[in-house]
Amino acid sequence: MAKDSVKDPLKVADRMRTLCSRREYCRADIFKKVSAALDGDTKKAAEIVELLVKEKYIDDLRYASAFARDKSSIAGWGDVKIRYMLAAKGVSKDVVSEALSEIDRGKASGRLDKLMETKARSLKDDPQVRLKLLRFGMGRGYAYEEVAEVTERIIEGWKNSED
Repeated sequence: MAKDSVKDPLKVADRMRTLCSRREYCRADIFKKVSAALDGDTKKAAEIVELLVKEKYIDDLRYASAFARDKSSIAGWGDVKIRYMLAAKGVSKDVVSEALSEIDRGKASGRLDKLMETKARSLKDDPQVRLKLLRFGMGRGYAYEEVAEVTERIIEGWKNSED
């Protein structure tokens, strides 16, 4: 942020409006930015954040929905990882649950299958393939049950193709 806007709450608020109109931010991210711009004045920062929420520049549900949709479809993350990352951003559990409900389960499952099959091809001769696939899938944020099912299906497919 430019030095001339530091400590002037009106300029900081205008700057945050500009930032929020370009992309989605959660309440916690904007609070950090405003607080830093005001040299740690958390009271004024909270007032500015509340003003931005009231003016609809900040909406945690809108942010969480966009975050979940992007991380699921582009990065290939599962529900567990998305939930964890949104919680780390200070987004409430009910907002996270609502955002996750908007994800297309069929596409998410298809992405998991594709990711796991790609990873499995690189591990085909590895004696610890099952463990590595489980770790990989869970690291991507998918539930153990989903990952275990896909892993077993892949390994069974290999066994059937060898027969």
